[in-house]
Parts: sequence; C-alpha cells; structure tokens
Amino acid sequence: MSVHTEAAPQSTPKLRSRPVTATIVLFAGLAVLLMGLALSISVGAADIQLSTVWEAVFQFNPDITQHQIIQELRLPRALAGALVGACFAVAGAIMQGMTRNPLADSGLLGLNAGAGFVLALCFAFLPGLPFMQLILYSFLGAAVGAFMVYGVGSMSKNGLTPVRLALAGAAVTALLVAVSEGVAIYFNIGQDLAFWYAGGVAGTKWVQLKIMTPWVVAALIAALLLSRSITLLSLGDEVATGLGQRTGWVKLACAIVVLVLAGTAVSAVGAIGFVGLVIPHIARSLVGVDYRWIIPCSAVLGSLLMVIADIGARMINPPYETPIGTLIALIGVPFFLYLARKQRREL
Repeated sequence: MSVHTEAAPQSTPKLRSRPVTATIVLFAGLAVLLMGLALSISVGAADIQLSTVWEAVFQFNPDITQHQIIQELRLPRALAGALVGACFAVAGAIMQGMTRNPLADSGLLGLNAGAGFVLALCFAFLPGLPFMQLILYSFLGAAVGAFMVYGVGSMSKNGLTPVRLALAGAAVTALLVAVSEGVAIYFNIGQDLAFWYAGGVAGTKWVQLKIMTPWVVAALIAALLLSRSITLLSLGDEVATGLGQRTGWVKLACAIVVLVLAGTAVSAVGAIGFVGLVIPHIARSLVGVDYRWIIPCSAVLGSLLMVIADIGARMINPPYETPIGTLIALIGVPFFLYLARKQRREL
C-alpha cells in the first residue's frame, strides 16, 4: 500500500529581530521627540519660556505677540520638520529594502533633484501655482529623477551594483541641479529656488501642513502595510517569489509610496539629503532586519533628527540660520563614504 504525502508549504524564514528593543526605541524616541518639539517651539530670535509655549498651544490668546509667534511661525515649523524627517527616513528604508542596496536614499538616487528640477520649471513657467499642485509636480519630478538614475545605472554590462547606482545618482543629480540653476538664472527665479537648494522648514505655514499631512499619513500607513513584503524583498527576489510574493506589484506599490514621501518632503522643505541614508541603518542596527519594526522606528528617528537639526540651525549663528541640509550633510557624507568603501569590491 502506497502512502501519499503532501509537501509542507514553505514557511517564512526566521528573521533576526528585536521586538523588545524596537518597542523601547519607539517609546523612548517618541518621548524625546516631544521634548524636542517643545524645545524647537521655544528656541528662536525671541526668547520664549516653556510655560508661555504651553499657554500658546492650549490657551491661545491672539492679543499676545508671543502666542502669535508660536502659533503662526514656530509650531507649524516644528511639525513640518517632524513630518519631513519621517518622510525622508521611511522613503530611504523602503528603497534600501526593496533594492537590497545599502546606499539607497531619495537624495542619492536622484528623486530630490528630480523634484527640485520640476519645481524650477513650475516657478519659471507656472508662477503662483497652488501648493497642492506643486506637490503633484514634485511627485512627477521625483519619478523622472528615479527613471533617469536607473536608466543610466543599467547601462553597465556587469549589472546594477549598489555603488554603480550611487554613481549614476550622483551624475544625474549634478545634471538636474545644473539645469535647474540654469533655468533659475535665465528666468530670474534664483531667489525662489534658493530655499529649496539650501533646505529648511522656515516659513512653513499651516496651509502647507494641512495639504501635505494627508499625503504623508496615507503613505506612512501604506509603508507599514507593505513592511512584511519589504522584508521578504530584502531577502532576494527568488526567496520572495518562493514564498508567494508577487514581487512586481509589491515593487510598484513601494515605488509609489517612495515617490509620494519624497515628493511631498521636497516640495515642503527642499532637497535635504542623507536622512534616508543614515536613519534606516541606525534603525536596522537597533531592531534587526524586520521592516515591520524598521519602518516605524525610522519614522520616529528621522523626525527626531530633523527637529534637532532645525534647533541646531537656529542656535549655531543667531540670529541667522544655518541651512539644515548643511548640518545633516556633515553627518551623512562621512557615513556615505563609509558605506561606499564597504561596497568597493562590487565595482
């Protein structure tokens, strides 16, 4: 008598994750972020005490000048920094997991430069465009930048390695920035673009926050829903396919989320790089390789980095402000060189 047995379905590989550590990172990070937001609202040209900040937030009096400063200038600025930091960090985490490229970042792979280039065209040919439409054009520009980078990087006969992709991103970024500057000079819109080149959250208004927040929240929720699939993609396409993953659709969904996050962030604060490169690596070192933990931890840590950088930008040389992009680059460039050196054997 013959016995027929069915093959057991292939199970998901056990991943190195640290849920306890991840929970601690999330709660501790949120606590420090709240303190950072309070400090960010208090720091500025006008010296305002924390007690006044509390009153301005919860007992707003429009007749008090300090309350107006907090409500109209500092509060939206601090919240925008937190949102944008989460955008850049989560976009970088998704790109690193989806492409298995430790050098992936929206700034290094041309998305920020592409969005900035399309914004330059909008300022030149469509002045006075509403912020909502600027966000949509930023999505388009980010997609153009990514397409150009992957197109140039794929020309190599030896394949698309992480370092080649980073080099292609650097080349395309330089081209798009140069063309954007040329457009700015020819159409005399250099002052309008200076903010996006330097990067910063100064001048963010409530109307911008109201427009960008639904996009950001929806994209972050989508990233969390895709986190398990991103974890499988990070193990390789063959493993993901063997586990029943429809890799093509997952990558398309991830690409859309990245474009929304990067496009929204760039349209709001400019082309700030390296947040999406550094933060996911820090999160991964703390919580393991499971993207169900990496993505939320990256969002919290990215927000914290941007808020702290914004505080530093105001405190280094008061009453003048140092561009946030410059401060973050001081951390990001050495980190990028370190990662590139680890990947040098793939050249």
